[in-house]
Amino acid sequence: MAELKVGARAPAFTLQDQEGKKVSLSDYKGKKLLLYFYPKADTPGCTKQACSVRDSATELKKSKVAAVGISPDEPAKQKKFDEKYNLRFPLLSDADHKVAAAYGAWGKKSMYGKTYEGIIRSSFLIDEAGKIAQVSYKVKPLDTIPNMKKALS
Repeated sequence: MAELKVGARAPAFTLQDQEGKKVSLSDYKGKKLLLYFYPKADTPGCTKQACSVRDSATELKKSKVAAVGISPDEPAKQKKFDEKYNLRFPLLSDADHKVAAAYGAWGKKSMYGKTYEGIIRSSFLIDEAGKIAQVSYKVKPLDTIPNMKKALS
């Protein structure tokens, strides 16, 4: 896993959102973007993280930051997650985890003594020029927004 550093160019992507629409990094050119990777829709940690982003919508808007979540879940599952929690921001499907790998958010994990490959919960603040302004690997679900705020101040 090659971790990205502050100042690096954010890897380009085009993925499908929960509505079936293609969303690209280039759609956010000239804007700030909070991009975060989460393991699985509608699980406790991922729900906390997504709801904290949703609950910060006013703050994000004031700071002119858009938010996008990415997981390996299919668009239909992302849609159910969005509807259940009224998230109101794009949730992208990275089923082959190529985008996660490009961001260093895919790698070895372990649970109950078993090692496997999966999403490493991570968040990135990408600036208007497409550069990484803040990065957090192995971020706790409720630290995504505070880490971003710290980077903005």
